[in-house]
Amino acid sequence: MVWGTLIGLIFLLRSFFLLIFLTFVFSKIQANGVNRLEIYVKNRTVRAFLVAICLLTVLGIAGVFLVPKVKVQTELFVSQFSSYLGRVDQEILELSNKYPLLAEVFPELITEEPESNKEAVERKGLGYSPTRAMLQQLLKVGEESGGIESINHLLGTLGNIGGKIATVTSAFLLSLLFSFLIVLDLPRLAVSVRELENTKLRFIYLSVADDIRDFSHVLGRALEAQFIVATVNSILTAIGISILGIGEHVVFLSVIVFFCSFIPVVGVFISSIPICLVALQTSGIQTMFLAVLLITIVHLIEGYIINPRIYGSYMRINPVIILIILTVCGKLFGFWGLLLGVPFCTYLFGYAIRIRDKK
Repeated sequence: MVWGTLIGLIFLLRSFFLLIFLTFVFSKIQANGVNRLEIYVKNRTVRAFLVAICLLTVLGIAGVFLVPKVKVQTELFVSQFSSYLGRVDQEILELSNKYPLLAEVFPELITEEPESNKEAVERKGLGYSPTRAMLQQLLKVGEESGGIESINHLLGTLGNIGGKIATVTSAFLLSLLFSFLIVLDLPRLAVSVRELENTKLRFIYLSVADDIRDFSHVLGRALEAQFIVATVNSILTAIGISILGIGEHVVFLSVIVFFCSFIPVVGVFISSIPICLVALQTSGIQTMFLAVLLITIVHLIEGYIINPRIYGSYMRINPVIILIILTVCGKLFGFWGLLLGVPFCTYLFGYAIRIRDKK
């Protein structure tokens, strides 16, 4: 009954999930900073203010220097998306003429769409592209909508990035305020929560308190580790993109890599697509293959050097299991399923169903 009530409450608050998630993330960051400063500054209130000032400074610098560039480069990428796909189609047709075997391996890429479907697509404002249909098959992650509709929806979302940023800003600012107040008064809040054990709500506390604490710990560690991985991936990718000569899109592509790094396995392929499209359009197919090589090297560094040092054996799941988790969670919960599915399943199988030591 208690868990059913909690899940129902979460469902009712689903429209505030971004605010709740950002508040958790910023609270975790600030709480860790406050704890690490304890050996240098004894007063906890002073530590909380210092960490909050540092966080606001970093976010302010990112907002001033990165957000405008991301907005401009995203709009440029969206406006040229059809030309990117047209260049891919052209290269595929040329390769199919040289190597007829390609027509047998990828027939959907080089055959014409039926006239009725082509006319329906063109009425939506985007010409038919076999590469676009292939992209949809790769990115749909369990969605049942048509191939073109999914890509168009994604482009529409990116094209209105200015409005999306304005919408998210309010949740972002509120989460900063809430997280600061939580961290500032965390010891007394913790005491207040523990006092529920001595009230008539004791059965609720005993049912969910330990599990919520454990899941928060697992999710916090996962996000903290993945943040480091995402940052390193973005820096290495930005350096590689600049070397390849497509630096005019470096901010947009690096931000895509950063956010996609939080989605295991699938995020690699999603972030690779815009890099390859820009490289092909800007400098040709040779540069695109160099971009693929760059992406491979970056993720080899991540998989064999960075991840083992950050994660160790923690949250190491078989890639096949990860793909199953992402497919199911993406189908049921969309973006949040892709982001939180793996940490949740890690907690479920590593903590929740384990028999606890009675001591």
